[in-house]
Amino acid sequence: MRIVGLERQHYPAFREMFISYYSELDCDDDPLHLLDEYVLPDYEANLLHIDIALCDDGQAAGFIVYQTDDPLNDWCFKDGWGDIREIFVTAARRGKGIGTQLVRHAETALSAEGASGIYTLPLEEAEIFFTKAGYSPDGGCCEELGTKVFIKDN
Repeated sequence: MRIVGLERQHYPAFREMFISYYSELDCDDDPLHLLDEYVLPDYEANLLHIDIALCDDGQAAGFIVYQTDDPLNDWCFKDGWGDIREIFVTAARRGKGIGTQLVRHAETALSAEGASGIYTLPLEEAEIFFTKAGYSPDGGCCEELGTKVFIKDN
C-alpha cells in the first residue's frame, strides 16, 4: 500500500469513497454538494490536503483530509495547529492498519509544515480509534460539531 496526494485520475474513486463516508455518518448534507462546492475547491486552492491510500492492485482503500488551521481558511478552529478533518477506510479494508498509516502520514506532513500541534474533532464512534493513535481529549469541545477536541500526545 502507498499513500499519495489526490490527483485528477483519483477523483472518481475519491468521490465514491466520500459518498460512502457521508452515508456512514448518516448526515443530511448532500455529499456531492459538499465535495464540489467546498472540499475540492479548497483542495485545488491549496487550503487543505487530501491524500488517498492505494493498495498494491491500484484500488483506493481510503482517504484523509487535513490542514494547518489559518484564519484565511473557512475552517480555523486552532490557528497554527494541524487538523485531521476527515478520515475514511473502505469497509473491505478496515482493520488492516490503513487508517493508522493515513494518520501517521498526515501527522508527518503537518509537522513538516510547522504545525504547532495536531488535533482532531472525532465523532464519538471514532474516539477509540484516535485514542489508540495517541490522541486524548484536551477538555475542550467544538460546539458547532458537538464533538470533543482531541490532541496528539507528545
